[in-house]
Amino acid sequence: MTSKKKVSYFYDAEIGNYHYGQGHPMKPHRVRMTHNLVVNYGLYRQMEVFRPKLVSQTNLTRFHSDDYVNFLNTITPDNSSSYVRQLQRFNVGEDCPVFDGLFEFCQLYTSGSIGGAARLNENLSDIVINWSGGLHHAKKAEASGFCYINDCVLAILELLKQHQRVLYIDIDIHHGDGVEEAFYSTNRVMTVSFHKFGEYFPGTGDVLDVGYEQGKNYAINFPLNDGMDDNSFKKIFRPIIGKVMDVFAPSAIVLQCGADSLSGDRLGCFNLSLKGHADCVEYVKSFNVPLLVLGGGGYTLRNVPRCWTYETSVLLDTEVKNSLPYNDYFEYYGPDYRLHMPVSNMENLNSQDYLERTKIQLLEILSNIEPVPSVQIETGQTGTNISPVAAAVEKAGGDDVEMSAEVRAEVEDKKQAGDMVLN
Repeated sequence: MTSKKKVSYFYDAEIGNYHYGQGHPMKPHRVRMTHNLVVNYGLYRQMEVFRPKLVSQTNLTRFHSDDYVNFLNTITPDNSSSYVRQLQRFNVGEDCPVFDGLFEFCQLYTSGSIGGAARLNENLSDIVINWSGGLHHAKKAEASGFCYINDCVLAILELLKQHQRVLYIDIDIHHGDGVEEAFYSTNRVMTVSFHKFGEYFPGTGDVLDVGYEQGKNYAINFPLNDGMDDNSFKKIFRPIIGKVMDVFAPSAIVLQCGADSLSGDRLGCFNLSLKGHADCVEYVKSFNVPLLVLGGGGYTLRNVPRCWTYETSVLLDTEVKNSLPYNDYFEYYGPDYRLHMPVSNMENLNSQDYLERTKIQLLEILSNIEPVPSVQIETGQTGTNISPVAAAVEKAGGDDVEMSAEVRAEVEDKKQAGDMVLN
C-alpha cells in the first residue's frame, strides 16, 4: 500500500479583496469562496496550509522584462492618465485593467506558485495547490487575457533549478499561449494544451504548432470545438498524457486547472462536469510525480469553487458529500446547494473521427521525440566521466579563476533556468 501523499496548500486571505472592476468577468473573490468551501468540508486538516511569502520585484524579472515589471509596480488608477503610451505598449487597459493594488495582487498569486515549486524542489511536499495561480496568458512584456504576471512560467523556472525536465499541462478552455511561447525553443519543458480553437481567444494553439529548434515536438496542442463532454475528453486526455509521460518522463509537473472548461461557464463553451474535469487531475496524480496544481480561468462564480474544492478532495484521496456544508457564501449555491451540477444538453461538435485523427497525429509527433536516456550522458572521452553540463560550468568558471558565490549562483541559475526562456 502506498503511503499518503504530502499535500501543501497556499492561500492568502487578501486575494479576495482585489477587484478588476464593475462588470469584469475575472473575480478573485472566487478563490476566497473556494477556500471557504475547502475549510467547511474539513479538507484543510489533511494539508499543510501556508500563507505565501511575497516574492520580490526582482524574482518577477526572471521571466518578465524590467520595464514591464516596473510599470506594473508604478501604475495606479490615479496616475494612469500620465502613462498612455505605456498602457498601449504593455496592453494594459481593457481586458487587463488598472485597479487598486494591481502589483500586490500579482505578487500574491505568483508567490504561491513560486513558493509551491520551491517546496517541491526541497522534497517537502508531493503535491502543492495554489488556486489563485494559473494566469497563463501573460507574456514577457505584455499583459493578456486578464493575466499580468505569468506565475506558471515563473514556477516552471523555479522547478528547472532542480528538475531536468518539467511538464506543463493546461485544461483551461483557452490555449496556454504565454507558457508555450516562453518555452517554445527548449526541450527541457514540454507544454500540452487542450483548448477551444477557431475564432476564440487567444487564437493560437494549432495542432501544427509543435515548437522550434531544440523545442521542436515539445509543444503539444489539441484544438477542440464547442460542446466537449466528459467521455470525449477522457478518450483524448489519457492516451496523450500517458504517451507524454512515457517519452518525456518529466520529474515534475505543473497542472493548470482552468475551470472555464466546465459546462455553463460564462465565457466557455465546453460541457464538462466536475467529475470529467477532475478526472484529468486524478490521472495526472496517478503517475506519482511531484505536482504543482494551479487555478486559471473560470467565470461562473458559483461553479469555480465547486470545481476546485472537489479537485482538492481528489488530490487528497478523500470523498466529500454532494450536499454542500454551510459556509459563508451558501446562498451562491442555490437552489440545489449541491457540489455536483448537471451538464447541459448542448451538442458536442467534436466528432469521434476528428478526435481520433487528431489524437493519432499528436501521438505520431510524440513518437518523434528522442527517448529520455536511462543513464547519465557522458562526454565520450576515454578516462573521464564528466557530464557535458558539469563541463560547461567548469568552463564558465575559467581554468584558474575562483568563482565567487554570487557568480557561481548566477551561472547555476542561468544554466538551469534562465537560458531556457526566449528573449
